[in-house]
Amino acid sequence: MKVLIAGAGRLGTQIAQVLSAARNDVTLVERDDERLAELDDMPRVRVLAGDASEPGFLAGAGARAADVLIAATGRDEDNLVISLLAKRRFSVARVAARVNDAENTWLFDGRWGVDVAVPAATPLVSLIEEATGATDTVALLRLSKAGVEVIETAITEDSRAGGHTLGEIALPAGTVVATVVRDGQPTVPGPEIRLRPGDEILLVSHEATEQEIHAAFQ
Repeated sequence: MKVLIAGAGRLGTQIAQVLSAARNDVTLVERDDERLAELDDMPRVRVLAGDASEPGFLAGAGARAADVLIAATGRDEDNLVISLLAKRRFSVARVAARVNDAENTWLFDGRWGVDVAVPAATPLVSLIEEATGATDTVALLRLSKAGVEVIETAITEDSRAGGHTLGEIALPAGTVVATVVRDGQPTVPGPEIRLRPGDEILLVSHEATEQEIHAAFQ
């Protein structure tokens, strides 16, 4: 799923991290250079500097190909303009917008291109569920809140796990394989799956460190 997020505040950044971890194609847009400089490294997220309320910039950011646009800036007027452009000019299938001031809620409807209006106080999990309509991806966020780490490792030509089945890999305690992504497609992680170079493995663990998990495969 291609997701375009306008606003790299705390909310927009968290949404980008969760959806990118769930293997969505995420672009995060922010016009404040100082805010951009404060962002932590997000290797799976395309971060662009610019104003999403400008049609030309929004087009360049990928609005025409987006499946979902989330307007998550701190200004309701900006979120409305971004939503209207996304729906009317770029025909984005699903548009969600954050409502910062409850008194403006009545504006956030189809007339402004908003499919889903989300009050600022709505929990992050609910916002992502409403915005994307995909509750399965939100499980990653729930896991992190429960103290469970989501860790990724990849099989290369040099990985000692290459050629072995998942059942032959000694995983650290409290660790399970969530999925094996092969040729861009997730597969059910049965013990009989034989790992090969190019495979990407998503694991969840409440005890092991990232280094311990990598050591099991590399």
